[in-house]
Amino acid sequence: MLHKQSILKEIMTVYAARVRQKMTQTNNPQKDKLRVLIADDFQETRRNTRLMISTLDNVEVVAIASNGLQAVEMTQEHRPDIVILDVNMPEMDGLTAFKHIVQEYPGTGCIIISAEKSPATVSAAMSIGIHEYLVKPFLVEELEASINRVIENLRETRQKIAKFNKANTNNLVYLEQLAHEYLKEGRTDNQATQIFERLAEYPQCDTRWLETLAMMYAIRREWSKLKALAERLEHRTSGHNK
Repeated sequence: MLHKQSILKEIMTVYAARVRQKMTQTNNPQKDKLRVLIADDFQETRRNTRLMISTLDNVEVVAIASNGLQAVEMTQEHRPDIVILDVNMPEMDGLTAFKHIVQEYPGTGCIIISAEKSPATVSAAMSIGIHEYLVKPFLVEELEASINRVIENLRETRQKIAKFNKANTNNLVYLEQLAHEYLKEGRTDNQATQIFERLAEYPQCDTRWLETLAMMYAIRREWSKLKALAERLEHRTSGHNK
């Protein structure tokens, strides 16, 4: 209890100092801030993390979720640059939530937070592209350092995505032309299925191609693939309806 109180006191002290610093910098031009989503099932953690971030100049909190499913839904609505996710949450855990998020928005950075640092969880996080892991309770300086590393990684990742998208624009057009032909012919064979699956790999893939692929999976009785694709379609549809 005393440890938590000392952590909170330190947060408030740092917060007050940085507010005073900001007040002396009002004449400086405002830089675009990166958008952050916080997801944790404990209100105290959500509040303290938001308070810490409010002391930083280069980021701002745009959404706060209390479970993993909310985090996925709020990402669709607010499009944060960075998501801070607790590992163990109701409805959906943090790692599963990030898998859904990065599938739709591959340029999203992530910081995982947890009450303990499990080697198995760290390994699972790294396997899906998460390299920042904070153990609660963490300090403002630790959070700021993690955010700065994520920002640097984001720059590199988004540059690679931009180059990839530019290089594959013509390829996407070609795949869509093939898809049109196969759809008119009513084909559901292996070659046609592979073309639609390659289309589905693009984050910007048109929903109609995903729906067509879902019907193909149903016809071919590929139920596990159909289930995964149905979840992706459901998340996309729920995001567009908001």
